[in-house]
Amino acid sequence: METIKTALFETLLESAVPNESGGFTFTLEGESYQIKDTLEISRIAQNHGYIIIY
Repeated sequence: METIKTALFETLLESAVPNESGGFTFTLEGESYQIKDTLEISRIAQNHGYIIIY
């Protein structure tokens, strides 16, 4: 049986912490990403197999 992962965009957004370079550090499933724009969060979550709910 396949597991379907869903996430609220607002909840994912809370995981983005501002960093010194003017961007954000976003962590999902133990992996950290340095991003410039919070819109990148959707792509990262989709790459982890999530369906994003807006």
